[in-house]
Amino acid sequence: MLNRYPLWKYLLILIVLLVGVIYALPNLYPADPAVQISSTASGTALDQERLDRLTQALEDEGIDVKQSELDGNSALIRLDEADQQIAARDILDDQLGDAYTVALNLADATPDWLAGLSATPMKLGLDLQGGVHFLLQVDMDAAVQQRLEANASAVRDILRDERIRYRDTKIGDRTITFQFASEEDRNAARDLIADQFPDFDYENEDGSSGAALTMTFTEQAVQALQDYAVNQNLTTIRNRVNELGVSEPLVQRQGPSRIVVELPGVQDTAAAKRIVGATANLEFRLEARPDTPDREVETLNFRNDENRSAELMRDVIVTGDHVSSASRSFDQNNRPQVNINLDGTGGSMMSRATRSNIGRNMAVVFIEHKTRTHTVMEDGEEVEKREAYTERGIISLATIQSALSNRFRITGLDSSSEAADLALLLRSGSLAAPIYFAQERTIGPSLGAQNINQGILSVELGLLLVVLFMLARYKAFGVVANIALGLNLVLLVAAMSMLGATLTLPGIAGIVLTLGMAVDANVLIFERIREEIRAKMPAQQAIHAGFERAFTSIVDANITTLLVAVILFSIGTGPVKGFAVTLSLGILTSMFTAILVSRALINLTIGGRPLKKIWI
Repeated sequence: MLNRYPLWKYLLILIVLLVGVIYALPNLYPADPAVQISSTASGTALDQERLDRLTQALEDEGIDVKQSELDGNSALIRLDEADQQIAARDILDDQLGDAYTVALNLADATPDWLAGLSATPMKLGLDLQGGVHFLLQVDMDAAVQQRLEANASAVRDILRDERIRYRDTKIGDRTITFQFASEEDRNAARDLIADQFPDFDYENEDGSSGAALTMTFTEQAVQALQDYAVNQNLTTIRNRVNELGVSEPLVQRQGPSRIVVELPGVQDTAAAKRIVGATANLEFRLEARPDTPDREVETLNFRNDENRSAELMRDVIVTGDHVSSASRSFDQNNRPQVNINLDGTGGSMMSRATRSNIGRNMAVVFIEHKTRTHTVMEDGEEVEKREAYTERGIISLATIQSALSNRFRITGLDSSSEAADLALLLRSGSLAAPIYFAQERTIGPSLGAQNINQGILSVELGLLLVVLFMLARYKAFGVVANIALGLNLVLLVAAMSMLGATLTLPGIAGIVLTLGMAVDANVLIFERIREEIRAKMPAQQAIHAGFERAFTSIVDANITTLLVAVILFSIGTGPVKGFAVTLSLGILTSMFTAILVSRALINLTIGGRPLKKIWI
């Protein structure tokens, strides 16, 4: 019988539509702006009474609390307005102190029965959800300087091991100069290190102060180092952003020395800058002995006590680059500490250094590269100059009781938040070169909400125009096409939610384009049915022929568009990818609804019946 589907095909279509409706429903429940309170020490868990006092304190300050809830050692306070999150966090910080961590959050509002099916709403991009945009500049000169200092330290170790005496070391612009007492020592040093450090050109210099050896960083090595610095910083920043738990961040390279970072949903720009741009690292050094030469000693202050200092060896045992994992915890006195695991190389270096220095003090040095801007006069005009500088401070100084392996602890931290930040930075990796913020933009949640409203309005207007056109052009068959179009929109939203795709403004443009393209298949089918009817073909045969003969044209047209969308996704970035994702998914869902769903509706209503005339 013409225009009848077997039962299994109807059931299959019904199941697909039912799944689509279920997984599209969470988008009707947008996430609530919230603040999350977590305990940072044992024995400080919140109870309901204290949580009620905190919510009352927020309401007294004019902040509307939607709901508060306890979950183990943490609490979640949902707010009505996103722009009140920062104010609420500051109030709670004052109320709770260092024993608790208060963080901004977006609380899922999906009903439990949908969450039980793993149904989640679509993620929103920066332009819809609000957030921050950073343009980071990598300090290439500092990258070269750091590499020179590391190589100078390595050369000193080699010379000491081989008992080759040197007087002094000077680091200049791409150069390292070693002073020797005699030409014999200099020549022996050159023969020893030339093969081990091939990235340098070597030149002998003689003067009144003795024989000198100058190592100059080659241009090829500088270029390779700068490229490595940007790529390593890119990886490290990605790791840090992932640790922040930001939904669908964008971290990508721009040009030879810049990195773009976009963090949707982040309102606390100060906290984001502190984590993303921190160039912190650790060095483990031995305390200098009284008879250590002055050129091998560096005096550093303690970070938490400027009046206290210690004399340390310039040579480094191991750096934070060898940290494989780091986590915050508390000692038996509830003081914050960071548990450190070193990689194999770092563990061997630490074991070798501590095994021969039991009873000697070892310091943990915190290093942070920063920049400051000052105004100078050039040619009668004020010009801003950016100056890079480095801060070094001792976190802890402890006696080596026994040989250390790849596991140990760092104590002496001021607060739990400092321990958490330090653990995060070490866990995600150190930056290969300092960076500074060349540009910063903030998109507020109110602007994001306006973009969402305008985007929804554009979809509604596009849908309305298509619906009116189909009704006017194809009458009863237009109703079928419009139902299929609505179901197509539901399936598209469900597919994006299930795949975890991010919706952006270009993505909304892709949805609007999909709505117009989705009815193309129905137009081809219905026009073919009209042609068959004009050729005096019976109504049921005309419907069957319309669907069968238009199928090839529909597939060809959609496959070519799909190929273009795939190419856009593979070579595009950011907004282009967002557009390509919605367009690709829209093509697939529109083919399903226009061909299978619309025919199923026609089959159920008029299929297999004797018809003298059809309204098309």
